[in-house]
Amino acid sequence: MPAIAPIHPDQASEKVAQVYERIREVLQVTEIPEVFQWCANVPAFLHDFFMNFRKFVLSEGKLDEKTKLLVAVAVAGQAGSARWLHYLETFAEKRGISSEEIAETLAIGATNSMYNVLFKFRDISGSDVFNGMSVGLRAHTFQSTSLSDKTIELINISLSDINGCKPCTAAHVEKARNLGISDEAIYEAIQAAATMIAGTQFLRSIGAN
Repeated sequence: MPAIAPIHPDQASEKVAQVYERIREVLQVTEIPEVFQWCANVPAFLHDFFMNFRKFVLSEGKLDEKTKLLVAVAVAGQAGSARWLHYLETFAEKRGISSEEIAETLAIGATNSMYNVLFKFRDISGSDVFNGMSVGLRAHTFQSTSLSDKTIELINISLSDINGCKPCTAAHVEKARNLGISDEAIYEAIQAAATMIAGTQFLRSIGAN
């Protein structure tokens, strides 16, 4: 099987070239970011992914762009995608998001995933005995960053969903509602997370993570 490589604009098919032009227009860049060049190995996927990225990560709705970008960063960190994480960090900083906020987002994500492992185990272990045991895990990170409580809960919901932790997802949805976050806003965070899972999963699948 031939090695998969990024599709340089000079080598792009007509369909890919059309999406590249849209990327330049929307992102206001002259050079096509490499992450999108990797996606261009499957033109239909590039088209779908970028349209979703524009709509669910870059477009404001119930959530602002900053919140959606931080959710995207958290997902890239969770997926271990160095390419996507580097791109999103650079892109977010151009949007006024500090490197401190990026680091805090990744720390929140890592802390949440720690809890996902424990509570998912309790949920699927088939035994109630573990529910009576102390959690014992420290998580001061949740209360010790510059991120808002609402942003933290949206990150926690998104990653808990990705990690398949039902009790964590349900608990964070309830907490988000108590903070005044609408169901529509919660759903937008999940749409942003789902979009980034597609992008990170594709790069991982072709060995470009």
